[in-house]
Amino acid sequence: MDLGIIVGSVREGRQGERVGRWVERAAAAREGVRVAWVDLKEWQFPAYRHSSPAKAAEKAYADPHERAFVELIGAQDAFIIVTPEYNHGYPASLKNALDTVYAGWNRKPVAFVSYGGTSGGTRAVQQLRQVVIELQMAPLREEVNIPFVGRALDERGDPKDEVPKKRLVTLLDDLTWWSKTLKAGRG
Repeated sequence: MDLGIIVGSVREGRQGERVGRWVERAAAAREGVRVAWVDLKEWQFPAYRHSSPAKAAEKAYADPHERAFVELIGAQDAFIIVTPEYNHGYPASLKNALDTVYAGWNRKPVAFVSYGGTSGGTRAVQQLRQVVIELQMAPLREEVNIPFVGRALDERGDPKDEVPKKRLVTLLDDLTWWSKTLKAGRG
């Protein structure tokens, strides 16, 4: 499985990279998983500006940065989106990245690892589910939510509590199954 781990926050001092690296370590430890680190700090896009939707425009992007991103996303079999919750939603950087691609997302599974305050990012994930369905992705039911992220992680970035760790194992098991199934269906 070629797995894209997308870190959705680009803020200074963000927790997303620490959470994402924890997810990356767990995924990379699995046999047959190749991880692509997709940090949106390295893939920043302005608000979508093309006259046509990505479905029509992505094949002719003039910007090499956009073309490279389309290729990177298209090469993945599955995705884990690591997202914070900002003001009951997900970051604009993540929305812009999702809107830049269309075909590369289609018929692929996506899972969510969220973090934040009291809710652990659950409201951001609720909104993302609507968007990824429109992109013809298959969002997994299983998700990992890390509340009070500022005090929930150890010095390495791993959750101190066992619950997120156990949920990540289940999420990766489910993502592997969905990835194989949908890849076979895509032929």
